[in-house]
Amino acid sequence: MFQLLAPTLTDGPFGDPGLLVDLKGEKRALLFDLGDLSRLPPRVLMRIDDIFVSHTHMDHFAGFDGWLRVVLGRKQRVVLTGGPGFVDQVEHKLRAYTWNVVQRYPVALQLDVRELRPDGRWQRACFSSRSGFAREDAEPPALPAGVLHDDALLRVRAAFVDHGMPCLAFAIDGKPRPRVAPDRLAALGVTRGAWLRELKAAVLAGAPAETPIRVRWRDRAGAHEALRMVGELAAAVLDVVPGERIGYVTDLRFSDDNRARLRALLAGVDRLVIESVFLDADRAHAERKNHLTARQAGCIARELGARIVVPMHFSSRYLARGDELRAELRAAHAAGPARSA
Repeated sequence: MFQLLAPTLTDGPFGDPGLLVDLKGEKRALLFDLGDLSRLPPRVLMRIDDIFVSHTHMDHFAGFDGWLRVVLGRKQRVVLTGGPGFVDQVEHKLRAYTWNVVQRYPVALQLDVRELRPDGRWQRACFSSRSGFAREDAEPPALPAGVLHDDALLRVRAAFVDHGMPCLAFAIDGKPRPRVAPDRLAALGVTRGAWLRELKAAVLAGAPAETPIRVRWRDRAGAHEALRMVGELAAAVLDVVPGERIGYVTDLRFSDDNRARLRALLAGVDRLVIESVFLDADRAHAERKNHLTARQAGCIARELGARIVVPMHFSSRYLARGDELRAELRAAHAAGPARSA
């Protein structure tokens, strides 16, 4: 499996929930939730091109201002996606400040803000520093149902779960990637070069098989050049390897409906990042708070067939008992199927 996606919790298991997903070798990243981002250095925040917010409780959204302060005047465009009311909420954040000089910054920042509603409808608005972040309503994105982002490397999908309010759970699906087979490259009688990057880019973009690629290489006999077709070269020297699938699930009740929604979104996921807020001994408190216990999180992970489970969003009441939460999740992940509470 090609490891394009490098996920990291933004604030540790006891801090605000959040996930940074770096794209290896791409100089860009995705961010899921805008809680406390103080552990992330500015150079990392500057790589983030897309932000997805599960819901706007404070521990998931209070980091917006600090993030904006870092990228303002330095970054050109960021896409932010959230659930019901998200466009208005971003607008209110921006209107809380006075923007009488920002239009003079050499680098203009545009925020492309998108709001997905439970009925599948979109709302979208753009906010530019050139106009003091005045709201400009825009056409909704042209995306398939349930898809929030789609490019040559990955797709981000989402489903609403119940947290006493609509909350987004996310699937980050790395797309299959071409990989060079060294033995077949040698058998073809050519060596590595810029043409391989061009070939991979053509395959990722879905170029027709008859698209020409100029192959240039050098060996002991000197420099060589040949014109080949994408389809011929791809079959000769490339293998296609699957991409990793990551789930990010936070703030939800342990209910049959929520579990069914997660199965539809995340069945067979490779890595599941999931809230494990309370010990199961405090299940009644978890139910009142519309959160999961560690055991319930482990049960969900087993139902999904998750290969790796990363717990997060531990309650501060367990500051000295983090290992108990992890152990409870691991035991449930390895045990039999879950039952409703």
